[in-house]
Amino acid sequence: MTSVLIVVHLLLAIVLVGLVLMQQSEGGMGSMGGGGGSGGMGGLMSSRGTANLLTRVTGVLAALFMLSSLVLAVLSDSGRNQGSILDQGTGQTQPAPAAPALPVLPTLPTPPQN
Repeated sequence: MTSVLIVVHLLLAIVLVGLVLMQQSEGGMGSMGGGGGSGGMGGLMSSRGTANLLTRVTGVLAALFMLSSLVLAVLSDSGRNQGSILDQGTGQTQPAPAAPALPVLPTLPTPPQN
């Protein structure tokens, strides 16, 4: 599920970047068609209609991109520990180890006395 959503998210990002680059700039000619009456898309629409279509499609894709970002964020957080970092304590979580005990030396048997 997550991998499919990541692929959709990447495709949305690529198409969104392409649409933004296709839109006409404020003072420039843009890449969708020159000035005059010739619109982009092979004369199918006027340049005003093309701009409106690209703006609306960009808005819809931007909304879908944000929605997929939120869903991915929620899915990535679902497997984590839900406790607060303040509840975990400060510093050491285990007590310091005690000093090691000294090894016991073996004793030799004492010889019998007569």
